[in-house]
Amino acid sequence: MVMCLMFTGIMFVHAQTLDDYRKEVYIAHGDTLPYRILLPQNFNPAKKYPLLLVLHGSGERGDNNEAQLTHGGRLFIKPEVRAQFPAIIVFPQCSKDSFWSNAEITRSTVKGVPTVFNFTGNKTPTKSMRALLGLLSDLTKRPDVNKKQIYLGGLSMGGMGTFELLWRKPKVFAAAFPICGGGKPETARKYAKKVPLWVFHGAKDDVVLPKYSDIMVQAVKQAGGQPKFTVYPEANHNSWDNAFAEPELLPWLFSHHK
Repeated sequence: MVMCLMFTGIMFVHAQTLDDYRKEVYIAHGDTLPYRILLPQNFNPAKKYPLLLVLHGSGERGDNNEAQLTHGGRLFIKPEVRAQFPAIIVFPQCSKDSFWSNAEITRSTVKGVPTVFNFTGNKTPTKSMRALLGLLSDLTKRPDVNKKQIYLGGLSMGGMGTFELLWRKPKVFAAAFPICGGGKPETARKYAKKVPLWVFHGAKDDVVLPKYSDIMVQAVKQAGGQPKFTVYPEANHNSWDNAFAEPELLPWLFSHHK
């Protein structure tokens, strides 16, 4: 009988899956942005929780409202993570024909010649960034969001979007982690002293060269910030695997308050 009861109890344990992220769509002023949202376990609408916005890379663009969870999505459904860091996690999805940041991209047809990114700092946001700004505005108005604990992170195109969103909304975020991204260095002065940063990149990245992160780190330092910068010696473009595996990433991130 005891063995039977133990087995029955195991059967009813909720398996953590990506389906725990609820599917939603932001629609306003002609903008449409699919997103997935994960609420804390034992969610209490009367409480206020940290909010984390995670921006995906260019390979996960589309409108299926699924691909954006490919990298990082499983980290936040781990039982130990949900127990230790109860937070509202949001993964928006950039459309296939857009980009998070304003960047002129020159792809070489010659093998071994890297892609060149020119971050324009255009004041007019891309279509997906405009929708993201609208979604962020809506999310920060939620009564269950702690406005002193709003965080941002992203990888590759999402790392670029992280730098751009920090520039566009420097007063919103308590901390941010751009992974293998880049941005316009002149914009760093807008948030350098306001937002703690932990920047990540792979030393062997041949898709987005490490120099793009280094340029932003130096710009933040010159503007008075003190960013953390981790370069993985053996990592290529998928340095997000290393970053999301950092045992101190989430404790560092959620320790910051505005």
